[in-house]
Amino acid sequence: MDSPDTAISEVYHVQSWLYLGGAVLVGLFNLWMIVDAIRRREWIWVGILLIFPGISTLWYFFYMFRDSPATRGFELPGAQNRRRIKELQAQIHHLDKPHHHSQLGDVYFQQGKLDKAEACYRAALERDGQDLDTRAHLGQCLLRQKRAAEARPLLEGVVRENPKHDYGHTTMAFAETLTALGEADNALGVWQHVTANHAYPRAKVQLAELYLAKGQPDLARAELKDVLADDPHAPTFQRRRDRVWVNRARSLMRKLPAATS
Repeated sequence: MDSPDTAISEVYHVQSWLYLGGAVLVGLFNLWMIVDAIRRREWIWVGILLIFPGISTLWYFFYMFRDSPATRGFELPGAQNRRRIKELQAQIHHLDKPHHHSQLGDVYFQQGKLDKAEACYRAALERDGQDLDTRAHLGQCLLRQKRAAEARPLLEGVVRENPKHDYGHTTMAFAETLTALGEADNALGVWQHVTANHAYPRAKVQLAELYLAKGQPDLARAELKDVLADDPHAPTFQRRRDRVWVNRARSLMRKLPAATS
């Protein structure tokens, strides 16, 4: 028969393993939230999660994954996309409509699965080669794959037919394509057209970069000042979306030479 000391020792041993297992699970959960914050480019959250693990991890979890903690259920990240993919695949199997292929491509594009997105967009164009949205999205998909030469005719064609397509986002993609192809002068004209009609930080910052490349820092400064002046007044969702470009504007402003009188 085991002595009382032996039994107590075994209890402590089990408790130690339970504590260790719990610590590992908590650590993995915290790591998951940090990776998610990095993917979302939520750099402030990354810092908070690294400095204050534990309660901040739960706070981030409920903030990001539940619209209302009191009333909404929890879904693992990606569950909605996986469900949407299955729905669209079923619709393609039964109906095989162009927009089903295009919508499936959009889901894959958002996930960063560019090969699958490209295949879906091409399947959609085989069924309807005139759809502007699909042509634009395929062009942007090719641009993301650093295939600017292939993207150019698609994006240029859409912009020619509808310069306001997708609220100017297709025109911005076309300007980025021209820049990638080394056509700086043509890209400059397109960016100027975009910034004359929209206040997108993405457009103003890239226009400023072209001005700097052409040795026109004062023109670049004007664009960057607009970005930084508009940011505090933008809606929260827009500030999150444009955070990368606003940060780039700040970085470029610090590197600019002193303004000429």
